[in-house]
Amino acid sequence: MSIRLYDTSARQIRDFTPVVPGCVSIYLCGLTVQAAPHIGHVRGALNFDVMRRWFEYRGYDVTLVRNVTDIDDKIIAKQAELGRPWWAIGYENERGVNAGYDALGVLPPTYEPRATGHIPEMIEMMRGLIERGHAYEADGNVYFDVRSYPDYLSLSNQDLDDLRQPEGEGETGKRDPRDFAMWKAAKPGEPSWETPWGRGRPGWHLECSAMAHKYLGEVFDIHGGGRDLIFPHHENEIAQSKCFGDEFARYWMHNGWVTMSGEKMSKSLGNSVLVADMLQRWRPIVLRYYLAGPHYRSMIEYSEDALREAESAFARIEGFVQRVVEKAGGAVAPAETVPPAFAEAMDDDLGVPQALAVVHTAVKQGNSALAADDKEAAVERLAEVRAMLGVLGLDPLDATWSGGGNDRSEELHGAVDTLVRLVLEQRQAARARKDYATADAIRDQLQQSGLVIEDTPDGARWSLG
Repeated sequence: MSIRLYDTSARQIRDFTPVVPGCVSIYLCGLTVQAAPHIGHVRGALNFDVMRRWFEYRGYDVTLVRNVTDIDDKIIAKQAELGRPWWAIGYENERGVNAGYDALGVLPPTYEPRATGHIPEMIEMMRGLIERGHAYEADGNVYFDVRSYPDYLSLSNQDLDDLRQPEGEGETGKRDPRDFAMWKAAKPGEPSWETPWGRGRPGWHLECSAMAHKYLGEVFDIHGGGRDLIFPHHENEIAQSKCFGDEFARYWMHNGWVTMSGEKMSKSLGNSVLVADMLQRWRPIVLRYYLAGPHYRSMIEYSEDALREAESAFARIEGFVQRVVEKAGGAVAPAETVPPAFAEAMDDDLGVPQALAVVHTAVKQGNSALAADDKEAAVERLAEVRAMLGVLGLDPLDATWSGGGNDRSEELHGAVDTLVRLVLEQRQAARARKDYATADAIRDQLQQSGLVIEDTPDGARWSLG
């Protein structure tokens, strides 16, 4: 079965056929770095990270470009509010974004260009659009003439006559109020760059068209981003790029939001949950499971209860992995291929929920094998589970989560194991003398420390909660 993806522009699931056989080219809209990221921001990166991993599993050579918007109205507003240079604000938050990506196991992009590093490419694109009659200069601004592109709004399926796009501050001289700014004339105290039409700074939409053209060429496979970017951002990218002469993206993919009380998580609404704060309260691998587990096109309604459910679900997987490793006396290598049911789910528009159901079924079968003391069957199930979790970036034995020998995590685990076993021996001694109150108190104290204690026929064992 070929990989099939939901294409927003076609409004249906389509078979994926790459521009270049054996290769996949992806442009993913990255973040505007005006503030620290919240979990809604990183969800898209996680969704497309899973997609990338699945393409690579299927044998494709993937090129992924994820941009950084390091100059825009919001960053300039922050500069005025905080009294700090715009570039210092952007760089600090960019580091915070990448720290969050790293903590959650997001693979680095092939290229990660910044908007301010591509002013020459933007000038070239504006010059070409003006020459072709699709753009014009007015009062130092450069606008795109939306009526010059007959297919404008086809992605979002809107009618141009019904569109009411408010005029931005300083955007003077528009021929039509719905025309959008590709370049904004300089204002006192704002950062600016020299162009043939005077000093100014890029509009939000122009940067992505210019960078996609530079790094992926005139045509590429997939353009991705959050569904909130369909209009105006992606509509305007399409108009600019196609009128410049590019075929642009063959497939458009959009991930759902993280919501709170039914509303999109947003700093402007005051309902955002910062990634840095969440990583202090939840293990990164659990947070990844929570954010990447639902289907990428679905909404995630944030709640503590939902996170606890994700934590419990992942604990069942992780507990099985740990038990089999102990039974086998060492690591078990992932299987070379994933089970057919898992592959079928992933091929069908990245059906991660269905794929995780296959994982949990394998875990259940593996636990049954352990209960029957069938070591060989348990090891086989673990090999399958590791292969599937590897595709999802959730293998607890992977170096991303285990430290890979580059830190002292294994050494620390050994020290903790020794200490916990000493305490468990004290608990067992209390039970042997029928001092159940002390035994229960020891167990409760261990659980309050974040450990899960399980009594088995072979004795008590512990794991992280």
